Amino acid sequence: MASGGLSDREREEIVRTLTRDVQSLKEMVQCRESELVKLHREIHKLKSVLQQTTNHLNVTRNERHHSPKSKLYSLPEQCDEEETASGRDPHVCVSCGMALPTSPEYALEALTLDPLPIASIFSTRSPSSSKSGGLDESPPLQPKPMPAATKKQGVSAESCVQSMQQSYSMPIPKYEKDYSDKQQIKDAVMDNDFLKNIDASQVRELVDSMYPKSIAAGEFVIREGEVGAHLYVSAAGEFAVMQQGKVLDKMGPGRAFGELAILYNCTRTASIKVLSEAARVWVLDRRVFQQIMMCTGLQRIENSVNFLKSVPLLRNLSEELLAKIADVLELEFYAAGTYIIRQGTAGDTFFLISQGNVRVTQKLAASSTEETELRTLARGDYFGEQALINEDKRTANIIALPPGVECLTLDRDSFKRLIGDLCELKEKDYGDESRMLAMKQAEGGSQAAEQPKTSRAEMEFPDLKLTDLEVVSTLGIGGFGRVELVKAYQENRVDTFALKCLKKRHIVDTKQEEHIYSERHIMLSSKSPFICRLYRTFRDEKYVYMLLEACMGGEIWTMLRDRGSFEDNAAQFIIGCVLQAFEYLHARGIIYRDLKPENLMLDERGYVKIVDFGFAKQIGVSAKTWTFCGTPEYVAPEIILNKGHDRAVDYWALGILIHELLNGAPPFSAPDPMQTYNLILKGIDMIAFPKNISRWAVQLIKRLCRDVPSERLGYQTGGIQDIKKHKWFLGFDWDGLSSQLLIPPFVRPIAHPTDTRYFDRFPCDPSEPPDELSGWDADF
Repeated sequence: MASGGLSDREREEIVRTLTRDVQSLKEMVQCRESELVKLHREIHKLKSVLQQTTNHLNVTRNERHHSPKSKLYSLPEQCDEEETASGRDPHVCVSCGMALPTSPEYALEALTLDPLPIASIFSTRSPSSSKSGGLDESPPLQPKPMPAATKKQGVSAESCVQSMQQSYSMPIPKYEKDYSDKQQIKDAVMDNDFLKNIDASQVRELVDSMYPKSIAAGEFVIREGEVGAHLYVSAAGEFAVMQQGKVLDKMGPGRAFGELAILYNCTRTASIKVLSEAARVWVLDRRVFQQIMMCTGLQRIENSVNFLKSVPLLRNLSEELLAKIADVLELEFYAAGTYIIRQGTAGDTFFLISQGNVRVTQKLAASSTEETELRTLARGDYFGEQALINEDKRTANIIALPPGVECLTLDRDSFKRLIGDLCELKEKDYGDESRMLAMKQAEGGSQAAEQPKTSRAEMEFPDLKLTDLEVVSTLGIGGFGRVELVKAYQENRVDTFALKCLKKRHIVDTKQEEHIYSERHIMLSSKSPFICRLYRTFRDEKYVYMLLEACMGGEIWTMLRDRGSFEDNAAQFIIGCVLQAFEYLHARGIIYRDLKPENLMLDERGYVKIVDFGFAKQIGVSAKTWTFCGTPEYVAPEIILNKGHDRAVDYWALGILIHELLNGAPPFSAPDPMQTYNLILKGIDMIAFPKNISRWAVQLIKRLCRDVPSERLGYQTGGIQDIKKHKWFLGFDWDGLSSQLLIPPFVRPIAHPTDTRYFDRFPCDPSEPPDELSGWDADF
């Protein structure tokens, strides 16, 4: 050892001391990071409550001038008009003494709420509004994206059942145009990120159905904040794109705009002002667009089913199976001279000729180069059907004749996924030749949805009156109204319920009467432990009421917001409960159409129940429906493109839900709904999955979120069992879940039946909606 140097022991002691100091500093930093994450989550809670109360107050702001309220039941949370006289605090409700959301005390109290997860119950959404639900920034210290502090809102087009039945027989309006006008509209449509996804035949119909409109300089084509119902294409002149009075851009002829309005009733987010003289636009009404999409879809299914019924190999299949096959037929074009089938090659595709002709030739000897023409096939003929059964080599050539041929094609793999082995099916007579074609099935489904309006489903608690209910607290608020926790004293016991109060005027204004009746009918008739019970309904001049099972464990959305994401075992349990509910609903011909964490509640045992059936519909086993509805981040491509949809949309939404539970956010999300829809149309394969999502979970999500409905897991021959058998669920106790003996991954203690610790606090509603006396709710 050098003189004056440190000994080895001294050096080791210094290293140990420094190591301890570094470790201590690391622990301190981790502690601070943990505190920061907790603070971020508390901020998210505050944003959530303030956002919901602000939205609610915006909806009701215009209702304050109406007559004083006349509730049939006591509502202590509802306050009288705010008092601003001397000696009164303008930020405090004079009725219940609770701080209003505009007060600083309310904000401070929200930050110091009990740390147990709290949120609102059933989303009483406004179907005419849409929110992406995303935040601009994520907490910098959080490795996974924080869930949205604002709830995702559902959207819906008008639910007019009669229009579906009338649309198919009513002629679609058409307007004369020259070639240059048609080309201008077509080019504008094909240049639009959304409209370019529509089929060519439907684009032709849209072009023919647009009508011209002249607009003077200085006038507005559309105004920001107004409700829209038209698609426009600029035909001549110059236009300014404006937002909040500022010009963002200018555009000339040949631009499509306002496309979101042809999907559903929505508020314009910008204004379009005419700058030049002699400006002209082409206009398409939403009703006409929906009629075009529905009629072309129904006609395609009907034609395809009729084609398939002419094939001897398929004629004994049921109407349901033929409709499924028709769904997966692909339209292919072959230029003149193309060998569609070549003799001696293995085949796996079946062809139906929809337009044009083909020539059938054959080489009679193996060494021969000469082809003998056997016959010519025309529209309605088919070939290659044996490819659905076996892999034998083709015995002839099929050659497209001028000017080319269009064929509907079906490959063997798609056929087997949907139908199974045809050898087992071809001799089986299903005995349902009398079943209507796909068009009539859709109409039948619509009539089934209308049925609740004319027949009463059996209700429980028949002697219970609205005046017997005493409000305990508010569990949730939304554009349609509120959800109250209520109790009723009867026969020496106290029953607790959730009372959903829906504003009748808002329902009528947004044309959602049929959806409300459908929700009532489906929930009253559903008896599943994985579906929230609806016991009975009431009505008065201002509201319709739904008396529901109170799920006091709170909602999955709140837990996701507070946790950031779920581990695989918790997500599997939630998805398992949803699958049990879907199995029950789909077996009864009911599609749900609004799956998301906001609509999943926990009961006192920790089991998950589906709530809010505002978009559910009974359509039957093989029918389709065309109404645009759902939550933007969760809607399937066929809903966006108005192709007609069925239970396959629920399997798509299931894949989106798995992603959100495991990652904290849905895979498709953007500030604007149309941007979200364009992301969805690009497909799940464009999504980069985070590393924290397991390989099997990614595979399941991708198999559920296929663009083609028939390719989705759950929609094929094995049904929902295919999902349950997936490797992500390896070892999951399905029998225990079904019998409700499986121990949930989260059990939240509830002290008493009115314990609301898992719900956000909501302020009073100082306003009342106007009366609505049209009588549409007579059966409530």
